[in-house]
Amino acid sequence: MSRRTDRINEQLREEVSTILTRQIKDPRLNAVISITRVVSTNDLRSARVYISVMGNKQTQHEALEGIRSAASFVRREIRNRINMKHTPFLSYELDSSIDEADKLFRLMNKVRPSDADPESSSPETSSPETTGPETSPSESSRVSGGD
Repeated sequence: MSRRTDRINEQLREEVSTILTRQIKDPRLNAVISITRVVSTNDLRSARVYISVMGNKQTQHEALEGIRSAASFVRREIRNRINMKHTPFLSYELDSSIDEADKLFRLMNKVRPSDADPESSSPETSSPETTGPETSPSESSRVSGGD
């Protein structure tokens, strides 16, 4: 994507977030809702808005339906706030990347070896002094043919 598209995506994300928190009075939108990212097409005629909703699946789907029902109002408000040749059509989707990252971190914590066993990481086995052959600087000069 170009820098211009990135800037417009960020501006759309901020404006949609502001509109949702300050102007829409839908009881389905009482949950904590975050606009995680906005991805516009190259021609900037449409954009996909990814939202993250705190709560269970039912709360998430109710919030998504509430936002979708207010889509025409949000687009009209964006037209008034952002000076663009064409106001993009916005489609809304749930962003599951936060849930997927949480699952991944939980799996990584299960796989990580326990730190409770002090014998497994003793300093004698991982000491850098005992890992290689010991040579003094005078020995290395004799081996390399120096002096």
